[in-house]
Amino acid sequence: MQRLLTISTLAFAMALPVLCADQKPPTVKSKAEGEAYNAIMSAPDPDARIKASDAFITKYADSELKGQVLFAEAFSYQQKGEYEKMAVYLEQTIAADPKHYGAMLMLAKSIAQRTREFDLDREEKLARAEKYAKEGMDLVKDAPKPNPQASDEQWADAKKEYMSQGHSALGYAARARKNYEVAITEMKQALSEAPDPVTMVQLAAVYDLTKKPDDALALLDKVMAMPDLHPSIRQFAQAEKVRATQMKSGGTTPGASAAPPAPAQVEIKKQ
Repeated sequence: MQRLLTISTLAFAMALPVLCADQKPPTVKSKAEGEAYNAIMSAPDPDARIKASDAFITKYADSELKGQVLFAEAFSYQQKGEYEKMAVYLEQTIAADPKHYGAMLMLAKSIAQRTREFDLDREEKLARAEKYAKEGMDLVKDAPKPNPQASDEQWADAKKEYMSQGHSALGYAARARKNYEVAITEMKQALSEAPDPVTMVQLAAVYDLTKKPDDALALLDKVMAMPDLHPSIRQFAQAEKVRATQMKSGGTTPGASAAPPAPAQVEIKKQ
């Protein structure tokens, strides 16, 4: 079975009842509303969850569960690889719940990952990504456990993944600005919070850009040794390893290693 393995997978799964920064749970105004919400969370696949979410928003537009439902829909579009729609629903989630750190961090990483050097609105995009990343991380630091059924250990792991997503976003933004030392610092911090092969490949590329092929190769060897590594990530890692090897032998220059960034989210086989 193929599914998206991203930071939000754990966070989404463990925090279904309450995805906000305060402890007050949302009020369910009727039995029908609660049943409609449960239908979303028990949907067997992304398409079914999207359909159930659309029906919920149409019928219960003023529901206190609206932010959670919109986030569930954004998460479903992420699973389908439809990132533009994912971003739209993340923005709507934040509009419905301005303290929804999960949506902020997910959106920050997606924006930063997809911003390119020659985008006309590059600075606007990167500023938004940094804003969401910093605000989201600030909220996560002191956020209470959103799901009382989750263990303290599960919540601690989820917080690390949230923080990793925020630091990754800041690292990708710094790389887009060619501020490589900041990019290295942020990506290393992201990896210290939660391992992520995509960020590892991104960091290796920055190492190559800063004439540190040995550091790049050490990191890429770890990526290539990962079991069940998705072919897309393996392809990017292998290409970067070739560049690092050539650079180490004097066969290329740092500027030549500016490979296209690996995808922010890819489908990875999860056992």
